[in-house]
Amino acid sequence: MPANFFVMEAANLFCGDHDPTNSKHLTLTELQLPTLQEMYQDHHPGGSLVATEVAVGVEKLEPTFKLAGWDPTMLDLFGLGRKGQKTFTAYGVIRNKRTGEAIEAKAIIEGRLGRIEAETFQRGELQSHDYSINGVTHYELWWAGREKFYWDFFTAEFRIDGQAQNADELRILRIGSAV
Repeated sequence: MPANFFVMEAANLFCGDHDPTNSKHLTLTELQLPTLQEMYQDHHPGGSLVATEVAVGVEKLEPTFKLAGWDPTMLDLFGLGRKGQKTFTAYGVIRNKRTGEAIEAKAIIEGRLGRIEAETFQRGELQSHDYSINGVTHYELWWAGREKFYWDFFTAEFRIDGQAQNADELRILRIGSAV
């Protein structure tokens, strides 16, 4: 495959559901998908001169976004009074710089709106609010209609490029659809 370059040109976010009134395309100024980072534990065995790291899991997922101005509907999604998870769906237009093709990127996140932080108001400047999605229990990342990453806390399913990464573990532990 020849070298290529893909650039995100635009994004949109739906908070809570796909009701067109929940589209944040007019106020979304920043979108940070969750960082994918393994957790490691140092291990220095008694019979070795050199220590190593052992992968022991994946860090919690915490996506963030920024909306310009005030959005009172976001307060409806915040806090302990909201017992359930909410779905946040982000769409991005990725441009293939070699061919000019527009590619859809999509992220589906289930979690809780755990932080709303107002920026300092300064006369003559547009005030924004920073938001964090915490307690993430489901995350999917799609590229051009194909699943690239899938994780669900409740079913323990974990897939990359549609391929189960832990099917043997789920089968042995008799969890979910692998049974």
